[in-house]
Amino acid sequence: MLRKHIVLAADLAGTVVFAIEGASAAIRAGLDLLGVLVLSFLVALGGGIIRDLLIGATPPSAIRDWRYPVLAFVAGLVTFLIHTQIEAVPALLLTTLDAVGLALFAVAGAEKALDFKINPFIATLMGAITGCGGGVMRDMLLVRIPVVLVADIYASAALLGAAVVVIGRRVGCPPAMAAVLGFVVCFALRVAAVRFGWQLPRIG
Repeated sequence: MLRKHIVLAADLAGTVVFAIEGASAAIRAGLDLLGVLVLSFLVALGGGIIRDLLIGATPPSAIRDWRYPVLAFVAGLVTFLIHTQIEAVPALLLTTLDAVGLALFAVAGAEKALDFKINPFIATLMGAITGCGGGVMRDMLLVRIPVVLVADIYASAALLGAAVVVIGRRVGCPPAMAAVLGFVVCFALRVAAVRFGWQLPRIG
């Protein structure tokens, strides 16, 4: 029961954060209100939908539980209405909020996969997919290279955070402790990567 509450809380909190991010990206791209709401929904819930379909949790939570789409659409609408104020938010705060959303979804994705008896390696991948899937959908719709493939340690942070959750659970940590540790590791790595410009090796 505690694990379910952890997954739900992380999922809902991450939904709000990523819905705002999706709406902001749509506004910057010049999309209308419908486009803003579509991107809010996809960025907030796309990764979770992919995860649920892959692990057999159907219908996906984003479809079965009305709270997910309502939160995504409300957050998108509010962002549309007060976008001037949101655009004035310092870049560092936006980066921090994005790292929070990434960490929440990485933790929730790994926890839910483990609840469905998925093996540890794939559960780690499900955490990363939950955190990054919506952003990939956003970038595909906006016709650009997915940020997760070029950003300073983004998907890697999600993978590491999810791995900490999985390892913590395997060694007997209470679910809440494993979730907190995974969140902290993912969040700290992402913020540090942005702060210090860390990147994975690349050619050229």
